[in-house]
Parts: sequence; C-alpha cells; structure tokens
Amino acid sequence: IPLWPDGAPGAHGASSNDIPTIIPYLPDGTNATGAAMVICPGGGYAHLAPHEGNDYALWLNQHGVTCFVLKYRLGSSGYHYPAEFEDVTRAMRWTRAHAAEYHIDAHRIGVMGSSAGGHLAATLLTHFDAGDSHAADVIKRQSSRPDLGILCYAVITMGKLTHQGSRENLLGKNPSPELVKLLSNELQVTASTPPCFLWTTFEDRT
Repeated sequence: IPLWPDGAPGAHGASSNDIPTIIPYLPDGTNATGAAMVICPGGGYAHLAPHEGNDYALWLNQHGVTCFVLKYRLGSSGYHYPAEFEDVTRAMRWTRAHAAEYHIDAHRIGVMGSSAGGHLAATLLTHFDAGDSHAADVIKRQSSRPDLGILCYAVITMGKLTHQGSRENLLGKNPSPELVKLLSNELQVTASTPPCFLWTTFEDRT
C-alpha cells in the first residue's frame, strides 16, 4: 500500500525505489490481541533484509500482533535524511489512522527495527510529534509517537562509533556536526520517549 497515493515528498521519480509502501500482515482472527507493530527491516540504509521484515511479521502474527512492514526509501537510491524519517513517520500515522479498519488499538502500536532499521525505529522513538489537528489529510492529524519500541541489534549513534555504511547512506559523505548529533538517538532520549526493549547477542562483534 503506497504511503502517499500521490507520491512521497521529495520523490526522485515513480519507480518502486521511489514509492514507500506498507505491507499488512494479519494474525488469525482467533488470537488477535489488538496490538500492532510497524516493522523497519535493516540493511545499512542500502537494501531491506526480508528476514527482518516478512519473517518477524509472520512470527509476531503467531502471537496475535498485527504487523505492517515498511518499505522505506534508501541511500542506495539517492535518498538521504529526512526521506527515511518521513517514511517511518508516515507509516506510524497511517497505521493509527487505519486502526479501526484493522481491528487494532490506536494506543497499542509499536515500532520495531533491526540494525539500520533499528536506527530508523529509534529515530521515530526520539523525534515524534503529536500530529497536526488542523490538517486536511486525516493521516497527518495522527500522532507519530509509538507506544513502545523494540530495537534489534540496532545502529544508534551517528558519531564516532557508528556503522559507517549506514551513516553515509543516511546522511551523505560529509554531514554537519549538528545533523550527526540530531540523529545520534542515544543523545535524544527524554522523559517522553516511549518504553523500549533493546537486544543483541554475543555473536554480534560490532
């Protein structure tokens, strides 16, 4: 489902790479809990790993969670910040706006991401807004604040210890210090940041 039927803001064209979409994954009606998750696959902001989107969604469906896998724009297709952030923000608003249609609770919608997708999820968790109550577009009226976050072996900082490929694909080769700080999400946590579960394993040497 295209997130913007008339084209995403700042789109370079009309190919698949220029059209952010969301794919619903619905649980069995007998075990649906009313909870939902927007899922951001990883891939270094260069590609999207299917096992971090499709596979997570299928697993969560077994536990009654309705899922929406986001296909966001990528640095490998010439998109840098804020395009990726616009896409995940729109995905959260879209999900909330369609809560009744998908039989989910608009106050039980999380965001989940892995690796670079974890950075994108963390960006939403720390840079959300309440929406524009006066907007003509009903989707824009919705809050973009997730109700919780799950960060899976996530890229967090854009500073010295970052994953360089993710940083370059997101911010370009020579980002300003101000932009690096803004997107170093460990520096942006406040009392309003949603509750978050973070995990990695010992196999991840990085």
